[in-house]
Amino acid sequence: MNIVFMGTPDFAVPSLEELAKNERFTVRAVYTQPDKPVGRKKIITPPDVKVCALKYGLPVYQPDTLRSADVEAQIASFKPDVIVVIAYGKILPENILDIPKYGCVNIHGSLLPKYRGAAPIQRAVIDGEKTTGITSMKMDVGLDTGDMIKKYETEILPEETAGELFDRLAGAAPSLLIDTLDALENGTAVFEKQNDELSSYAKPLSKDEAVIDWTSGANAVHNKVRGMNPWPVAYTDFKGKKLKVFSTKPCKGSGSPGEIISLTPPVIACGDGAVELLSVQLEGKKQMSAEDFFRGQHIDIGETI
Repeated sequence: MNIVFMGTPDFAVPSLEELAKNERFTVRAVYTQPDKPVGRKKIITPPDVKVCALKYGLPVYQPDTLRSADVEAQIASFKPDVIVVIAYGKILPENILDIPKYGCVNIHGSLLPKYRGAAPIQRAVIDGEKTTGITSMKMDVGLDTGDMIKKYETEILPEETAGELFDRLAGAAPSLLIDTLDALENGTAVFEKQNDELSSYAKPLSKDEAVIDWTSGANAVHNKVRGMNPWPVAYTDFKGKKLKVFSTKPCKGSGSPGEIISLTPPVIACGDGAVELLSVQLEGKKQMSAEDFFRGQHIDIGETI
């Protein structure tokens, strides 16, 4: 089966590796986003998918847009039986969707139709969902609206961060992808239309929403901290500086929202209940255990953050 692969971040890498190593598939080309400046020094850095593709000697293409006749002709020249799309970051125009024999297959990080959009894994954690998964679908011109083919469902663990869940789902994606490709090739694929009334949109995360609202309930604060880890990382104000909070644990306690009600361990009151801070990082400092951090601060029980 000839495949054109489109993807960008590390979430797509395990699936690309599986296709590259599996003799039943021929990856004719890999399309990914252009290299971008990363970090404070703005070092030009290739996407994870590009690094993986070059490791396996696969040809890589990084067009700024797919909406050009030249790109369409280039993709068509590879005669793909299917185009596999995983977290590519670009909308495929209809003329590209129509090229492959079996269409374009997307692996999406949620149990569709819930959490369509760019941040399905993070939003599921932030919203306190108990289960999530990944869905394979045949793409259409909408945003994650195509017919569903197969699903993998898993529990979201109570202390699991978005980053940890991201890695687990990325690891499960290759098996779901292979099952989907087999079903397409064998003619056994069953296509299920999505119920738009049950859909929700997972908008991208932003730094602006990372601030912790201590008037929220303890579970909501805990879920936000988990969902914002590893980026952009939830934070609160501490003596005029940003204190990033990497992990917490809901616990018993009460007080005014944001009030420190214990120092050993450090516990902060919420609108309902309280959370124990486990790992923090003050602006300009290293990440450390919250207990070690508060031990080195001149702060008393009853103060607020």
